[in-house]
Amino acid sequence: MTAKKTTGQVTGVMCPKIVLILFILFSYTLPLWAKTASQLLPEPGQTYQCVEIIKTLERYHYLEKNVDDQLSAVIFDRYLKTLDPGKQLFTVQDIHQFTKYKFRLDNEVKQGKLDTAFMIFNLYMDRSIERLEYISSLIKVWEKNFDFTKNETLDIDYESQLYKPDIKSLYPVWKKELKNNILSMLLEGQTPADITDRLEKIYSSRHKRLLQNNTDDVFEIFMNSVTASFDPHTQFYAPRASQDFDIRMSLSLEGIGAELQSEYEYTKVVRLIPKGPAEKSNLLMPGDKIIGVGQGEKGEIKDIIGQRLDHVVKLIRGPKNSYVRLKIIPAKKNNSTRTVQIKRDRVKLEEQSAKKTVTTLNQGSKTYKIGIIEIPNFYIDFAAARKGDPEYKSTTRDVRKLLDELKNENIDGLIIDLRNNGGGSLDEANSLTGLFLEYGPTVQVRQKDGIKEYYDYDKSIEYTGPLIVLINRMSASASEIFAAAIKDYNRGLVVGSKSFGKATVQELRFLSQGKLKLTNAKFYRVSGESTQRIGIIPDVKYPELYKSEDLGESALDGALPRDTINRTYYRKYRSLNTIRKQVDEACQQRVVMDPGFTYIQDKLQLTARINSEKILSLDLKTRKSDKELHEKQELDIENRYLKAIGEKPVEKIDQEDREPIDYKKILMDQTHLVMIDFISVSDNLDYKW
Repeated sequence: MTAKKTTGQVTGVMCPKIVLILFILFSYTLPLWAKTASQLLPEPGQTYQCVEIIKTLERYHYLEKNVDDQLSAVIFDRYLKTLDPGKQLFTVQDIHQFTKYKFRLDNEVKQGKLDTAFMIFNLYMDRSIERLEYISSLIKVWEKNFDFTKNETLDIDYESQLYKPDIKSLYPVWKKELKNNILSMLLEGQTPADITDRLEKIYSSRHKRLLQNNTDDVFEIFMNSVTASFDPHTQFYAPRASQDFDIRMSLSLEGIGAELQSEYEYTKVVRLIPKGPAEKSNLLMPGDKIIGVGQGEKGEIKDIIGQRLDHVVKLIRGPKNSYVRLKIIPAKKNNSTRTVQIKRDRVKLEEQSAKKTVTTLNQGSKTYKIGIIEIPNFYIDFAAARKGDPEYKSTTRDVRKLLDELKNENIDGLIIDLRNNGGGSLDEANSLTGLFLEYGPTVQVRQKDGIKEYYDYDKSIEYTGPLIVLINRMSASASEIFAAAIKDYNRGLVVGSKSFGKATVQELRFLSQGKLKLTNAKFYRVSGESTQRIGIIPDVKYPELYKSEDLGESALDGALPRDTINRTYYRKYRSLNTIRKQVDEACQQRVVMDPGFTYIQDKLQLTARINSEKILSLDLKTRKSDKELHEKQELDIENRYLKAIGEKPVEKIDQEDREPIDYKKILMDQTHLVMIDFISVSDNLDYKW
């Protein structure tokens, strides 16, 4: 697995809730032989660590927050949500007992006192075991005692759950969770005997994992509840997690190329590394939840629900050319599961570099040559640059060379493709913007001691023709800086879907033990506006391939608010309002008849309908009927598109002898036409580039 290094730069997409948490939660449990957990107690050295973390946060975090009663309440609520997000372990009675500590935590952590945190965690452990023992008692007798014809339902809207009044009222909830999981296995075609055997293995494994919790785990979980109370990108890495963090920074790491985070008991895909094995496979997408991992093409898929993130990462990581099989709950259909197989490889640095292509299109009597530069991230080889290597690699240097080549090919327009670009070097975002502007500020960065402008002083322009910046929901940080500057200067059009909305900067601080990644700045557009939470709104809008409620800064609990600062002085190019309006109108009229856009819209609407269901029926006949209906609807959408483009229909969606439909290509093909509109309208209005 890989992630972007954060020290001294605008970070990649995010590290939101990547709290290496051990969730042994609501979906499953364990056997009758469950053993009572021993009471965990804080160790003396953790007192010093706690005080050190609090002092570092108060001194260096952007918000300059003091750990006071107000923050104490936030820490308290976040810690409970971390341990029991679905409100299926603690009760109203428990919360009433805990509440007396709600406004004491600030004083305790400042003194390094951790007794309250450990007391709450020990109750979490005891209740988890009680729940596992209860469900394990049902496994052997479920065939006899579970009725799958009853008009019974399960509420899966965990965010809206309320605490149950007492322990007794939790038992029916736990039973329904088990019933739902058995029902899902029946729909997968498993036999009752296989289901019982599998459940016993799953719960045995989860029981062992639960009892492996130690004082370091409790400390890490609690301290990350503290750091997340400042903002979701601020995080404590204990020495063990710190080592794993360092490993994940390497782009040459062997794995599948995906950034993961813990969400409830699941491991969620939050980003695919551009040009990595997972992205190339077209089998995973952000929002997918991984619930099982199998080694090789035939290895048993082992349950990983509730496992710590660092352990899941190690299972998925592996040597080049080996295979890993992942059982997932797809983001596009969260009421079903499927298994995908991905060949591990190195996420090669050279494949992360900017690349160009040229497309030639005929429209009427005219021929257009369109250049496309795809930029996976904003990179720079710091080590080579410091050594004075004249050939050191960076985004700006590579793009300048590509622009020289494209100019020699006499392109009529240029598309900068920043889709799925999670960010990187702030300096590179500044210098890349300068290739397309005469001179001027590119971004404003506000730290605790004031506002700094990043400025392009070079009056030369590498490319002066029509320019489109293509973005999507996974375009973040440095990508948003570049796109915002092009938009604010009227230098080109921004096309695609709303970007991620991350306008914060992180730095990495070393502690006596472990590391602390904290937010130390925010960036703002030259207009004074902020991309925080809202992202960049395109001039020409495409369908949202990713669910913005689940992905993006606005989806992160506790994300810093959006605000504005004063506009800095910059000289805009001629207004593009008329051009923008005409190009957008032409695109919207065209896509109504475009088979690819119709396909995407139909798929998104079906996904939205399926994922909007917050109540699951526990009647086997109803669930089977729903599953068949959804599969038929999905197949109909697929075959309508194949027919429209002159290809043969398929009998099932995951037919092995065909490549998945490429969403990125559908959108890029449309962007070529948008560029032709852009050029034509500009010519008609005698717009001089």
